[in-house]
Parts: sequence; structure tokens; C-alpha cells
Amino acid sequence: MIEYLRGEIVELSPARMIMDCNGLGYEVHISLTTYSAYRNQAAGRIYVYEVIREDAHLLYGFATKEERELFLLLISVSGVGPNTARMILSSMQPAELVDTIASGNESGLTTVKGIGSKTAQRVIVDLKNKVKTAAAKAGENGTGAFTPGYAETVDEAISALVMLGFQRAASQKAVQTILKKTPGKPELTVEQLIKATLKML
Repeated sequence: MIEYLRGEIVELSPARMIMDCNGLGYEVHISLTTYSAYRNQAAGRIYVYEVIREDAHLLYGFATKEERELFLLLISVSGVGPNTARMILSSMQPAELVDTIASGNESGLTTVKGIGSKTAQRVIVDLKNKVKTAAAKAGENGTGAFTPGYAETVDEAISALVMLGFQRAASQKAVQTILKKTPGKPELTVEQLIKATLKML
């Protein structure tokens, strides 16, 4: 298994990273938390988890070992796959997720796309005592700089939502709804816009 990749960050979006490691480009699926950690960096190291299937060989990447540990805990729960786990980690900060699970906040989990009441209950029952041992400090360095050009921010947010599995039309409609609700905040970051939209989809 691959522990981590170190190299040049060739491409970076809120859901995907392309890292060049000595001439070999790796596609890595990431969460918003990890995106925030790398968005202003030209190179770095990313911890990875491999998902090997008959039809695909995927890499999921994390800025910290702590975020990866949370990811591994999530996919250990029946009914929670890698994409759902990434969606959860994109919808709330690791520390917030730990608090949500540890406090048994079922309603907090069901706000995440793809998480119903039964799945939320399983996550809480299976992980309530485990999450307290998983450090949840990834992404505490803030949301980073604002993306220049608001149209670019909107386009990037919609593209990320599509990559996360949502229909483009639905994503565009949800983003526009968020913008109408926040007319006094024309400088929402990509992460803030996506997180707000995820709560609607």
C-alpha cells in the first residue's frame, strides 16, 4: 500500500488533485478540508488510501494522518463507502465531525447528502467510542485566500459539486439560491460556497 505521495501539485480543485511525482502524475480524490490545506501550495506531501476494484484503482488523499484516520473509521461502517466518507469530510470539519459523532448528534449527520437516519445511527453506534482516539485537527488553518474573480469561484464550486456526483443543473440552481441568500457576501470562498450548497442538495 502507498503511504503518501510527495511532489508537484499540477492541478487542484475542491474534489481532485493531480500530483506529479518524478514525472508520474497521480489523480487523487480529496475533501474540501484537504483542498483548503493545499490550495496555495505548488508542491507538498499527501497521505493516501488506495481503493482497488475490478474496474478501477482509486487514490483518496488527505492533508493529515488524522483526517485519513477519520476516513478509515467512516468506511468501516456498513453502508458508508469511500465517496460517502469523502462527502462527510467535505460537509464538516474533522473536529466538528468528531463532536457530532461523539455527542450522538444523528440530525447533524443526516444533513450530509447520502446519509439517512439508519446510516447515521450506525455511524454513531460503531464510532462513538472510537472517534475520541482519532485526532481531528486537519483544516484548522482556516479557509485560505479568496479566489480572484467571483464568476471563477462560482464555476469552480459547480464543477466540484459535479465531480462529487451531483447533477450540473441541480448544482447550478443550488449555488444560485445560496448567492441570493447572501447578497451581502459577494466574496464567499469556494469552500464556503460548496459547504453551503451541500446542505441544500
